[in-house]
Amino acid sequence: MKTPNVTNAENYLRLGVNIDHVATIRNARGGDCPDPVRAAKIAADFGADGITAHLREDRRHITDSDILRLGEEINLPLNLEMAATDEMLKIALRHKPHAACIVPEKREERTTEGGLDVIGQIKHLEPFVKTLVDAGIRVSLFIEPDPLVLDAAKSLGAPVVELHTGSYCDAPSGEHQNKELQRIINAAAHADEIGLECHAGHGLTFTSVTPIAEIKTIAELNIGHFLVGEAIFVGLGNSITEMRRLMNVARGEDGK
Repeated sequence: MKTPNVTNAENYLRLGVNIDHVATIRNARGGDCPDPVRAAKIAADFGADGITAHLREDRRHITDSDILRLGEEINLPLNLEMAATDEMLKIALRHKPHAACIVPEKREERTTEGGLDVIGQIKHLEPFVKTLVDAGIRVSLFIEPDPLVLDAAKSLGAPVVELHTGSYCDAPSGEHQNKELQRIINAAAHADEIGLECHAGHGLTFTSVTPIAEIKTIAELNIGHFLVGEAIFVGLGNSITEMRRLMNVARGEDGK
């Protein structure tokens, strides 16, 4: 991984850029444009610390060939989002991404609708986590900000959790949103206490990112849909640059 250009590396908050929806636009018409791998390269040039891509069962955006090319052509860690299925496990073991984030997946959903049911699926998830960890792939579990779920994730041997920030982002401003934010703050603190690296993501925008980025026990944010949407108006590089600036300011860096 590249060395971050910041004054305090321990305080640095990593940015993983999700390129799924570049592929969504491509697939809406077919053909090769826009190219998600090109987007990943631009992200690398403008401050991303990693690339995230979700290979769904129905291949609605990222495809198998995209994963192959990302592994061959980008110089950043690849985080493969995947469902806990035998097909996806085989693909992860074949491509050996830097990280694999296990997420819930329903064919009819527009996007991931919530966190993984770790407690209810612990027996199902156990062999997936073990196999990925044994293969040298850094495993994370995409979960709701709930201490009990965090404890279950720890028991599975996953070294990383990613907190679902969708409820916070979707909440109306005021008391409801503050309540959702506090859940994330408490969960991130609990993750730190039990020895889990904590990431966060889903629905974050320029407006909502700062309170999450200020949580010092969160090490990484994964952001995609908003950055790709904003790129229509300002360009992908500028979109990522502004998100990186906001994250740096939230961590007390110089904002560059």
